[in-house]
Parts: sequence; structure tokens; C-alpha cells
Amino acid sequence: MPKWRISALITRHVLIALGIGSLAGVLFMAFLIELDEVTSSNAFCTSCHSMTYAAASYRESLHHGSPSGVRASCGDCHVSPGLIGATWDHFVGTKDLLKQLFGPDYDDPVVNLLHLPDAAFAARDWFRKRDSATCRRCHLQAAIQGERANTAAIHREEAEGKTCIDCHYNLVHRKVPDVRTFKREAWNRMVEEEFGLAPGAADSLLSKGPEG
Repeated sequence: MPKWRISALITRHVLIALGIGSLAGVLFMAFLIELDEVTSSNAFCTSCHSMTYAAASYRESLHHGSPSGVRASCGDCHVSPGLIGATWDHFVGTKDLLKQLFGPDYDDPVVNLLHLPDAAFAARDWFRKRDSATCRRCHLQAAIQGERANTAAIHREEAEGKTCIDCHYNLVHRKVPDVRTFKREAWNRMVEEEFGLAPGAADSLLSKGPEG
């Protein structure tokens, strides 16, 4: 294309538009980075009263009180690596806000504990679909030194075809059995005993709607 045609296309208005577009793009990226920083923080994640129960168990775990001084945040585990993945997770996570507003009364400790298995199973599925990517960004499998001398061999042989969460669940939050062995009836009875409820109270609470 002749030079005069190129110069004719690159007018002052085009340059201004490109400049404004570039600035807008930079500002938008900065906004997404800041949004991820804020919404991945422990303070934000536990701003809902219902999340204080998860926070309590987290504070008792090694992910919070590691002897090395390294402390994993909520976002370190529950938000995908990379700006695009993190932004998508925050967008999809708005469904949890809707559940908080219009779903069961998760602020109630009994209701919260009754629904905990569902949350745990959903979280484990989330990790599996991502091949435990958030685990791997902190833990280098080749460098892991377990309490047993054959830790490396276990990871190399027994973990083939598995991902971190398949073996290493119940490390941070209240223990919930594997979905394959979980018994809802037994869980309900455990909740009733823990809170001193009458037999069948847990089933009644679960059968109620959001406004029940």
C-alpha cells in the first residue's frame, strides 16, 4: 500500500481513538487486578457471617499456622491462577452470594453444618476439574518431604491418575467423609447430637425451603 494511503488512514482522530482505547484497556486490566486482590482476601471472603465457620476451622489448620510462616489465604486455594481464571471464578462465585441472600439460613450454625457436605463435595469437584492447580502453585510435588521415607514413591506410584484433592482433603476445614462413603443419615444424627436437637430435627430443617 502506498505510503500516502497509510498516512491518510492514520488521522489524528484514529490516533486519539487508539490512545483512548489503550488507556482504557490498561485501566480495565488494573481494575481486574485490584478486584482480584480485594475479593481473594480473607477479609472479603469472611465478610459474610456464614463464612466465619469455615474461617474458624481454617485458623486451626496448618494452612494458617504453618511452622514455616507461610500462610495460605482463601484465594490461594479457592481462586484459579491467572487473571482470566481468577476473574471468571469471581464472576461465577456470585451464585454463592445469591444463595446467601435467597437460600437457606447459612448464618445459623446448625443449618450451616447440615449443608457443609454439599459445599465440601462441590469444592472437591472444583479442584479435580482444575487438576488441583491452586495446590500446585504452592506445592512442588518433587520437593515434598513427608514424614514417611517413601513419600516420593507414594506420589510417584500410588498417585498416578489422581490429583492432589483425591487424597489430601479434610486438611483445612471441618472433616467431611468422601462422597463415596458419605451417609446423610449418619451426618444428620451427628449434627443433632452436637447441638442437642431432638431426633429428626435435622431432616426437618433440610426439608424446609429458604423461607422455612
